[in-house]
Parts: sequence; structure tokens; C-alpha cells
Amino acid sequence: MARRIPSLNALRSFEAAGRLGRMTLAAEELNVTHSAVSRQIQHLENVLGIPLFEGPKNRLRLTEGGATLLSGLTAAFDQMDMSVRSVADTEDGPLDVSCPGTFTMRWLIPRLYRFQAEYPDIEVRLSASSKPVDFSRDGFDVAIRVGTAPWPDGADVIPLFPEQTGPVLAPSLFAGSTQDLDGFPQLHTRTRLRAWGDWLARSGRSIDPGPRVEYEHFYFMLEAASAGLGVCVAPWPYVTDDIRFGRLMATHGFLESGHEYVALRRARRNRKSVLFCDWLHKEAVAYMGSSVPPQG
Repeated sequence: MARRIPSLNALRSFEAAGRLGRMTLAAEELNVTHSAVSRQIQHLENVLGIPLFEGPKNRLRLTEGGATLLSGLTAAFDQMDMSVRSVADTEDGPLDVSCPGTFTMRWLIPRLYRFQAEYPDIEVRLSASSKPVDFSRDGFDVAIRVGTAPWPDGADVIPLFPEQTGPVLAPSLFAGSTQDLDGFPQLHTRTRLRAWGDWLARSGRSIDPGPRVEYEHFYFMLEAASAGLGVCVAPWPYVTDDIRFGRLMATHGFLESGHEYVALRRARRNRKSVLFCDWLHKEAVAYMGSSVPPQG
């Protein structure tokens, strides 16, 4: 028996209106008129035999049936989009890249203009995440991660550079101190709670810690260190410019953490992801050759 599925245009119009909360916004997203969206939704309601929205026109809300339909449609359209992009083999259109937020801000974005100049037709869409990669579930094409092998199944691994970390603090905080790093507030981030312990173990140093201060994001912790609120252990790529311009100083240099930065690419390649990862690798080689961290 053939499936009885309403038209794709009607489903798309309803999904956009339900997700965005207003038919006007749905019309803008779909590049059609408000009345076209309204007609498609009315058609869908007639086919299904139930109302999908209720309330006054300027404050529509989903009915119970509408909410149920929306949850399934949003997941279905996301899956369709992922399936199409996974087999598309063109240099045009968006390339979705996932990477840690602070790495994006401090290392990737300052270099990204060179890729865009070379490939102006490829739109790079960045999303911030450090979560484990699952290409069977996630919708991005490339993920940059820091860690250790084994890396996820179903991914091509492009090494970028090893991670080196060290304690950094504002020169104003260190000025006049005779106690090395003893007693300074130790700054931590919830995304790398073992950073201090790992560095101390690798360096063989013993530091008498001051108060412990914890931040939700790496970027907040680095800003706090720059403001003289304490000392933190940070990766070299995140603080290269801060140290160069004197906003931070590294009193004990940097040591390899045992982790490495890699680009993870879907095993089923497309031209966009290959071009981007080739560019990333070249940028990483240039960075390693031109930016040598002070040693501990």
C-alpha cells in the first residue's frame, strides 16, 4: 500500500512556521509570501483533518498535534539535509565545521580569510563544540578536536600539531613577586579540569596554590588571566598573540601535554571538505614553523 504523505512544500512551510514561531519569519526563510505559507498550512490541516495552530493570528501557538508533527519533521528535514550534503561533490555551498570555541576565536578565525580568498564560493559555517564526534549522527563535514587516539570510526584523521600547555598570567600580577607562582589564585575551566594537574605532573614542579577559581568557558578563564585575576594553564595556540603583545607572560614556558589537534573528516569525502582540510594542514605546518613557544 502506497504511503499517503502530504506535499513537501506544505510540510516545509509548516515546519518553518512552527520552528520560527511566526509565518512571516517562515516566509522570509523560504523566500515566499506570507499568504503562500498560510495557504500551504491550511492545505496541510485539511489533508490531516486536524488544526496545527491555535490562538489569534498575531500570537499563534502549536496545538498538541502540531507540536507532535513538528518534532518529527524537524528531525526528518535535518536528516535529509545531512544525507544530501554527505554525497554532494561540489565546491559550491556551505561547509559545516565544528571546533572548540576558543580555538575558533584564537586560531582559526584569524586565518580563515586566506581560505575564503582562495575559495570564495565555499561558505564556511562554524559551530562551537568539543563533544565527541559521531558522523553518523552529527551534521557537520569537518570537526577539529584536541585529544588522543583512538579517534572516531568513520573519519579520516588529518594531524595538525601537538598541544603544548603552560601557566600564563598578566605581567601586572607577577610584577614584584618573589614567590614564583605560589599563592596566586589558580584559574580553571570546566572544559579542562585536569589542566593544572596534568601540567604539574609533566613539569615535575610543586606550586603552593592560592584560591581556586573556576570558569564555565575557556575564553572566560583567559580573559580573567589577562585582567590579572590569577594564573591559568593554557595551550600555546590560545595565547600566542597575548604573549607576543605583552598581555600575558609565561614564566615556566610550555610543555607537550600528550594531546594533539586534528581535523576529522567524513570518510565519504567531498571536494569542499578535502580542500578545507588540505588548507588546514598547510596552515598548521606554517604555524609550527613560525610560532615556537618558550620552553620550560
